[in-house]
Amino acid sequence: MEKIRKGDEVIVLTGRDKKRRGTVLQRVDADHVLVEGINVVKKHVKPNPMAGSQGGIVDKTLPIHISNVAIFNPETGAADRVGVKEVDGRKVRVFRSSGAVVGAKA
Repeated sequence: MEKIRKGDEVIVLTGRDKKRRGTVLQRVDADHVLVEGINVVKKHVKPNPMAGSQGGIVDKTLPIHISNVAIFNPETGAADRVGVKEVDGRKVRVFRSSGAVVGAKA
């Protein structure tokens, strides 16, 4: 079971964007996620008249390794680890610190 999924709010643990929060836009592969507003770089793009694209400098969001982010626990206001527990015959993700179900509206 994936511990971090699309739509989760995460906090960055290391790197240039340390302590910043964002929402996971997509899982790029098993080890990388794309987080909104995190790891944004400037990319110089050549114009391509065949495709109708203009050249210039554009902002591009690059993937970040999943080990550098942790899920954000709104109850504690800090990063938290995720565990898996079986509730009513199905597996659910839970916060390790409190045991509350991830994504449950309380």
